[in-house]
Amino acid sequence: QLDLVESGGGLVQAGGSLRLSCAASGRTFSDYAMAWFRQAPGKDREFVANINWRGDSTHYADSVKGRFTISRDIGQNTVYLQMNSLKPEDSAVYYCNTDPPRRYYWGQGTQVTVSS
Repeated sequence: QLDLVESGGGLVQAGGSLRLSCAASGRTFSDYAMAWFRQAPGKDREFVANINWRGDSTHYADSVKGRFTISRDIGQNTVYLQMNSLKPEDSAVYYCNTDPPRRYYWGQGTQVTVSS
């Protein structure tokens, strides 16, 4: 079992930045590729970014490419999402999970709200 806890969300003005963290505990964190997802009100949950187990390969949704950066610190058992140049349409609850995601690893997420 892998326990994932997201943090770092908040309210920010358009153009601002936030850094999300996903702290993992339980099973060996480095065994998994990891990803960030988000869900806005009334919309389906969508993929944001992923990173392989070594941390040397990443992929991004087109909507965030060039603005968001995913990284991981295996020693700290943490995955990060650095979000720059935020837009109101980035407002959502952000979740981390393994990649591919596993149903039983969804946590509470962290709310990101970007004001215009």
